[in-house]
Amino acid sequence: MKNKKIHITFIIPSLAAGGAERILSFVAKNIDPVKFEPTLLVIGYEKDTVYNVNNLSVLYLEEPRVLKAIIPIIKYFKTKKPQIVVSSIFHLNTLIAFLSLGFPKIKFIAREANVLSVLAKQGNDNKLNLSKSIIKKAYKLIDCLICQSNDMQNDMVKNYGVNFNKTTLINNPITENHQAKTQARAQSNMLRIITVGRLSKEKGHDRIIEVLSKLKFSFHYLIIGNGPEKENIFNLIKEKEIENQVSYIEYTKDVSSYLKQNDVFLQGSYSEGFPNALIESCVVGTPIIAFNAPGGIDEIIEPSENGFIVNSVEECIETLTQLNTNFTFSPKKVNQIVTERFNSKKIIGQYEELFLKLIN
Repeated sequence: MKNKKIHITFIIPSLAAGGAERILSFVAKNIDPVKFEPTLLVIGYEKDTVYNVNNLSVLYLEEPRVLKAIIPIIKYFKTKKPQIVVSSIFHLNTLIAFLSLGFPKIKFIAREANVLSVLAKQGNDNKLNLSKSIIKKAYKLIDCLICQSNDMQNDMVKNYGVNFNKTTLINNPITENHQAKTQARAQSNMLRIITVGRLSKEKGHDRIIEVLSKLKFSFHYLIIGNGPEKENIFNLIKEKEIENQVSYIEYTKDVSSYLKQNDVFLQGSYSEGFPNALIESCVVGTPIIAFNAPGGIDEIIEPSENGFIVNSVEECIETLTQLNTNFTFSPKKVNQIVTERFNSKKIIGQYEELFLKLIN
């Protein structure tokens, strides 16, 4: 066994744009090829792929939904006999957990992507119609649960009955290394503000728009992302009469360039898993103002050094106003904080250590 590679299968719903999809495919591609033999098993369609999976063994099941893939997944487990299976996103995790009953020789790891109790209270994810009791039963069947943040780990232990010793905390890695910009603020009379993320209720675009509509200085706001709340968001922008100060990009592969061009990233989320966009912004030297919410925000932001955490619309307005007058952030420092904490070598090492521990 010591001289053999460990066969690991990473399972994700798709390779379309999404945090879980990006992180799990990145881990699969970057673990040590001397020690591990990874395969990426994708429920969805090859045509939807937006992430670079060159030099990685990828199998697409070409199924529209997770439930349609039950038989192909079982057949895969029987024929390929992976030693470790890693899944992500709770509805897929739940399915894989129950399938694990038929494969006692495989070690099953679930990577949670959200603070589930908060997401359930918001009631805007149809997949959370899965009863809490079913999720609790499922997560008792797995060998290990990867949590991205302290908030997520505490939620799974307190609200979903997961044994703390079965959990492990692994933050998301920096997946793209960029040099920090040299100029802290663009040469402009207006403050340039950006938000990147899915246009859904939990992302809090409503309170961002509320903040922007009350600013007393010149600004420009760029939204990057798509999702079910797009129409409502832009109706609110029109209602608040700030449409002339807002630009929109549905999707781009060059997010880092837009982050560099802006002065501050504004995060309105009511809940996060572990916000990759905040790390990306800091990597290029653009600081963050984020509403206080569960999901690792306080693990990323060091107040006054790479951003601020605010607790209300009024506090956010005050912070932006002060920032517009006195912009004190150093792009190099903003970059340094997240690079030290979340560099890929460190985080991939934590994944590898977990895999080896489970097998040995």
